[in-house]
Order: sequence, then structure tokens, then C-alpha cells
Amino acid sequence: MNPTPPRIAELTAPAAWRVVDFISDLHLQASEPATVAAWERYMAHTRADAVFILGDLFEVWVGDDVLGTNDTEAQFETHCAHILRATAERSAVFFMHGNRDFLLGAAFAQAAGLQLLADPTALSFGQQRWLLTHGDALCLDDTDYLQFRAQVRSAEWQATFLAQPLAERRAIARGLRAQSEARKRSGAVYADVDAAAARDWLQAAQARELIHGHTHKPADHAFGTDLQRRVLSDWDAAATPPRAEVLRLRLGGDVVQVQRLAASQAVLDH
Repeated sequence: MNPTPPRIAELTAPAAWRVVDFISDLHLQASEPATVAAWERYMAHTRADAVFILGDLFEVWVGDDVLGTNDTEAQFETHCAHILRATAERSAVFFMHGNRDFLLGAAFAQAAGLQLLADPTALSFGQQRWLLTHGDALCLDDTDYLQFRAQVRSAEWQATFLAQPLAERRAIARGLRAQSEARKRSGAVYADVDAAAARDWLQAAQARELIHGHTHKPADHAFGTDLQRRVLSDWDAAATPPRAEVLRLRLGGDVVQVQRLAASQAVLDH
């Protein structure tokens, strides 16, 4: 039996919006400069009315107090905040937590000009409802991860973790990233979104389209009865071929066109 769908937040697009972009799973880190550069170019030049970042913008986030320090990692994180704020000065920028950056809080959001989104959120745009989620909570077969997720999303765990010195938090994060990389190299098979649960969420939201990231398996899936699941790409500009995709909704009259664009194309497509 699938769990009961969670509470679904609501967001109504302003009438002036005509173009809305979605990205996720960039896993930004200073050691991946090609991906960082691709993201910077996109953020500097997109003319979308709104950019939705559906989780895992950063490879890791250990607390908003990083902005008050001046080590190498903090300099990178502060630079990213400046990029986000520059974009937010001309477009709305929304952020939904992922499984890597769930500790990103109100202080960083304010510094970066981000509007925080609950997971999941139903977006009303173009006379349609679009259900937005990072996607990890729908991977029901990954029971070990879901137990970990419930633990680290609790207020008690987060308060205990954030009370530790920044250096210790960074060391813990490096250990978790090393474990994740080892699992990838082992050829482990990752769980995908549970189709029945996704359908339940859509019905609860009275939406026909689900947009999410997390799985790194970009594709469009039909559920029958006019339901769609649209999976966002992860970003890796150093891969062959490079991965840096934007999912764009473009409103023309009462019709919404859905486009998958390389980030380099998205900044030219007006």
C-alpha cells in the first residue's frame, strides 16, 4: 500500500508570466568548474520569467553559517549566492530542497534572493496545474534512504548537526559523499519513482503533469488517462556528451508548450 500523499502547497503564477524554466541536480561544487561555468552562463542570460530549482543545486550544504566564513569552500558558496541574486533581480527564482542541500535555510535564501518552495508544490500556470517535487520521497523501493531522509529532515537531528563546528560538519559531509561515490562505482541500481505513488500525488493535487529531478533519468513518462511525469536532467558539463538541460514551459495563448533545451540553447530561445 502506498503512503498517503503529503500536504501539497499551492503557487499561482502571476498573469504576466510567459516562460518558466525548471532545472535540478546540478550538484555544484568548486571541483567541477565546467558545470559551474555552464550554470553561471545560463543564470546570467536566461530571460525566463521564473526559474525553478527543484533540489540538489549544491553537491552538499552544511548550514547557512558558511556565508560568515572565508575558507575556500565558503568563498565558492558565497559566489553562488551572488549569481543567484543577480538572476533574482530580473526573474523570480524558486528553490526546493533536494537530498543534498536540505539544510539550505532562510538566511541563505534571503542572501541569494531565493523563494523557498515546499515539497511538493502545485503550480498553476497556463490554465493547468503542474505538480513539482524533488522526487526522492517518491522512490519507495529505496527504503534505507527513506529512513535516512526521515531522520535528517527532523528538527531535532538538524539542530544537533548544525550545533557542531563547521569543520566537523564539512568532514561528515565529505564522508557521506565518499560513501555515495563508492556506491556509484559499485554499480548499485538506484530506485526509480513509484508509478502508483506518483499517480496518487497527481490525483491529490488535481494535476496532470508531475515535474521532478533526483533520479538523473531525464524522460517523459505517460501514465495513461492523460497523466505525464517529466523527469529533469542532472548537470555534468564535463561528461561526454555534456549534460545541462532545461525544461521550459512557454505559454502562447491558452496553450503551454513543453520544451527540453540544452542550457546553451535556452539562453538563445526567447
